[in-house]
Amino acid sequence: MQAQDYSMAKWAIGVRLTESSDKIVESSYNNGEILRIHLLRPTWHFVSADDIYWMLQLSSTKIKSSLKSRHAQLELSNPIIAKTTKIIEKALSKESYMTRDELSDEFSKAAIRTNENRLSHILFCAEMDGIICSGPLKKNKLTYALLQERVPYKKEFSRDESLAELAKRYFRSRRPATLADFIWWSNLSVTDARKAVYLIKDDFHTESIGACEYWISNTDYPIIKKTSLYLLPAYDEFLISYRDRSSSLSKVYNKRTVSDNGIFYPLIVIDGQVAGTWKRTIKKNKVIIELLFFEQPDTFTIKLIEDKVNCFSNYLSKESELIYRSL
Repeated sequence: MQAQDYSMAKWAIGVRLTESSDKIVESSYNNGEILRIHLLRPTWHFVSADDIYWMLQLSSTKIKSSLKSRHAQLELSNPIIAKTTKIIEKALSKESYMTRDELSDEFSKAAIRTNENRLSHILFCAEMDGIICSGPLKKNKLTYALLQERVPYKKEFSRDESLAELAKRYFRSRRPATLADFIWWSNLSVTDARKAVYLIKDDFHTESIGACEYWISNTDYPIIKKTSLYLLPAYDEFLISYRDRSSSLSKVYNKRTVSDNGIFYPLIVIDGQVAGTWKRTIKKNKVIIELLFFEQPDTFTIKLIEDKVNCFSNYLSKESELIYRSL
């Protein structure tokens, strides 16, 4: 699950669970059941501790290869990366959990520059090499920890098993979806993605709509349609899982939902269609929710949205204030 916005990504988990709360999700994160690391495309993702090793192994080779020219520009040679790795391992062996700034100080002591985004790439390389992952919060700040201490056991798959597992989970949770969607989401090569869907073909079937072929699980059952409304976080998998988002997002509203530089806004989704955006402002014991509908909502929709706002405020254990905005 994409997670560069840590707070919103917690809600992405919470909105999919019953009787969840921010404290429950954060406790799972602090306990190491959920980890935050760069994977897939790559960007920050939440991943379960059970899956981190095989997913990292599947993702890291291609990601590291794609960054070679950038690392050359930043003068991050293999010897320098090896040196930073030793510094990280030594520091975290003593301290267990350290913030980004604390690790930066360790590099400065060793006369290793961390400017020009070098620090991000140094830490990124340590993630890709399976050295570090997220640690628990320290005074509300994100930290890093040694992966082998955070997750001492390894669930290891062969490459074919990893490809099949990733494809199976993707198409079961995001169906119906196309091969092109899966390639976008997973960042696999076309060859690997095709192999992945071949490996799971006995558990899925395809249906064609226009020129697109969609993969659907054989165990899917007809869905009884009823009115649904969700307040989804920024970068939610509802949109970001797909290369083609036209079935749920009208092109007319695309720029109001995704900025030109790729920023995804929090979504109001009604019956599977993006119907607006929202934002939250937290002030002590209150959360202020501002809603922007693309079209004027009717009274039934307003009642649904009020219920969902209450769900969100309960998730945060705060009172809520609702504000409607117009285009």
